[in-house]
This record gives sequence, structure tokens and C-alpha cells, in this order.
Amino acid sequence: MWPSLQEYFEYIQIEKGLAVNSRLAYRQDLERYLTFMQEKGYQSPLEIKPEDIRKFLVFLSETCYLGPRSRARTLSALRSFHWFLLLENPQALDPTEWIDSPKLAKELPVVLSIEEIDKIFQAIDLSEPNGQRNRALLEVLYACGLRVSELVNLQISRIFFEDEFIQVTGKGNKERLVPIGGSAIHQLKIYLEQIRNHTPPANRAAEDVVFLNRRGQKLTRNMIFLIIKKTCALAGIRVTVSPHTFRHSFATHLVEGGADLKAVQEMLGHVSITTTEIYTHLDRAYLKEVHRTFHPRK
Repeated sequence: MWPSLQEYFEYIQIEKGLAVNSRLAYRQDLERYLTFMQEKGYQSPLEIKPEDIRKFLVFLSETCYLGPRSRARTLSALRSFHWFLLLENPQALDPTEWIDSPKLAKELPVVLSIEEIDKIFQAIDLSEPNGQRNRALLEVLYACGLRVSELVNLQISRIFFEDEFIQVTGKGNKERLVPIGGSAIHQLKIYLEQIRNHTPPANRAAEDVVFLNRRGQKLTRNMIFLIIKKTCALAGIRVTVSPHTFRHSFATHLVEGGADLKAVQEMLGHVSITTTEIYTHLDRAYLKEVHRTFHPRK
């Protein structure tokens, strides 16, 4: 018998504290997985064997054209789901236990230079209706290294101007304090006093939200992407830039400046310092580039 996914999603929300976007991704992965297995004639997920998991991963690669990173995420969802089934059926076997995750190439993320960051800020026309909001938004994104979900949900009541900190809710609903620099504070104050205070929230949920559109609604993730895309085009930035590019740039510039890796980990909200260590590799790549550019014996 096929179980209802609703119980599983309640489990990962309450017990595991997975963020909304992670739960949505897991739902999509598992619905595709269960449909695949049902079409193969299985009456219950407890009948699934390791070779069936391998066939499904091949299906994702050859039919759905999913790359290694997407397949690895799907396998993570399958592991979590079968582990959940074992809670009710401890005598059953976990078919994902002997499956290796797809090998992921270690790609260094795109990082903007300090000069490129300045160009982006200068490209914003503050005379436009949303100009000051966009300037404040991008300043905060870079100054604090926020995830896009943390930015759109940032609350006015969690900005501590006197202490120069903001409080954000990250993955797993974990809260952290992040320092915010003088330039971002300056632009944020202008936006709040001149724009935000005169924008009536569309509903109660938006009353404490910092960044709103002209209709008083909370900005969406897609809107942030569009703001960045448009601003980078005006600034003449050729590489593809996303909200996460600002986060990578924030961390890289701190490490290049000599910041302690543990402190950077804390500001980014990384659970493991291993995740933060990528920025030491970025720093080495930067040093190599400097050497190639300026050393007389290249």
C-alpha cells in the first residue's frame, strides 16, 4: 500500500525543521519517484530494491535530463523518505543504503570584485520610484551575506540600528545576528523613512516586512532576481549574477581581508564549517590570479 506523503511532509516540517523551499523540492522529487515506481507495478515502497533506485536515477539522467546536483538532491529526498518508512516498519530494508550519491564537480562560485559591486550600486537610478528601495535592498544583501529567502522576510523590528546588527531567520528556522555596515544602514534608513513609512502594507503579514512593492506586498524571490538582472545589465556586468552571488562575494571579501573562518561561518549561518571552507579555496584562486597577472615570470 502506498503511504500518504502528507504524514512524511508533516514529519520533515515538525521533526526536521526543513525550510519551505526544501519541502517543496522534496515533494516534487518524491511525487516523481512514487509515480515511477507505481508505473513499474510496485504495490508498496517497501517492495523497492536498490536496483530499482539505480534505474530511477538513470531515468532522471537520461529521460528528465537532470544533472548530478539535482540527482543528488533527489537521492537525499529518497533517503529521508525511506528512513521515515523504517520508523513504522523497522523490519524493512532501506533500498537507498547501498546507493552512492552522484559525484559532483567542485565548482567555485561566481564572485564579484569590489569594483563590480560599486558599479552595481552606482547604476541604480535613485530618482526612479523603486530606486532607493533597490539600493537599500542590494546594500543589505551584500553587507550581510543574506540568502534571498532571508532578505524577502527581513523584518523592521529585527533591525537594531544602534547596535548595527540585524536578526534573520535562516534554514531550519534558526535565528542568527549578523552585523550590518554603515553604508547599508545609511541607505536602509533613507528607504525606511522616505519610502517604506509611506507605503501602506497590503495585509497584516506585510506590516513588519522591510522590502515591499508599490502595492504594499512582500517582494517575491523572482522579483529580487529581476532587480539584480536589470541593475547588473545597467552596470555592464557580463557574468550571470544571482542573489547568492552577493552572498558568495560577501564571504570571499571577508576571507580575503583576513576574517576568521569561524566568524564567517557564524555570519553565513552555515551548520558546518566545511561548507564555509570553500571561501579559502576562492581566496587561493584569487591569489593565483594576482600572481599570473602581475608576476614578471608568468
